[in-house]
Amino acid sequence: MTVIKSKPLREIFKILIPFILIPFSVVIGAIISPERSYLYVSLAVTLLSLLLFISGFDRKQTGTRRMVISAVMTALCVIGRFIPVFKPITAITVITGVYIGGESGFLVGAVSAFISNFFSGQGPWTPFQMLGWGIIGLLSGMLSRPLKKNRWLIVTFGTVMGMLYSFIMDVWTVLWGGGFSAELYLAAIVTAIPHTVIYSVSNMIFLIILAKPFGEKLERIKLKYGI
Repeated sequence: MTVIKSKPLREIFKILIPFILIPFSVVIGAIISPERSYLYVSLAVTLLSLLLFISGFDRKQTGTRRMVISAVMTALCVIGRFIPVFKPITAITVITGVYIGGESGFLVGAVSAFISNFFSGQGPWTPFQMLGWGIIGLLSGMLSRPLKKNRWLIVTFGTVMGMLYSFIMDVWTVLWGGGFSAELYLAAIVTAIPHTVIYSVSNMIFLIILAKPFGEKLERIKLKYGI
């Protein structure tokens, strides 16, 4: 696995990729030709997510081991999307970001959306799902220190992240309707309140159940393999 050895370059990538390049690609793709470009945008987001992941480590061995763990967490997210109504993908993405790192969290969230949509249906919404879950994983890693210390803090954080994901998807809803406007966006948020509440509550439940046992297992793996 390729390693980006320049620390300044890695730090630039950590800002440039998730906060500028990926959001720009997703929004531009939705504005120009969402019906035709979404697959190319999804592939671009996947490649950029991998580049972001690579920028998160400076040793080949550590990166390979982290990739294996990220692959397992991605598989759990994909399988979890088959659960009716309650979907654990946000909860698992949060746990990944907190315990494995924000770059891994972004990769797991983004790639899980892309892969699982081969079963549930690809479409112009896919890049926004990748962006939404990716950002949640990244933010989880950025706030990992306080989140690790308090179980209820991570539960609350995951509940809020459920709302954030819904807000990001509402951007796609408005753009798909012909163009963005604050009035339409507010209307989309209000209309989606029942779904947002159900989704946020499901994240809360999954984190109450999964955060502690998953966190303990991941911490042991990190200690054992020097990740």
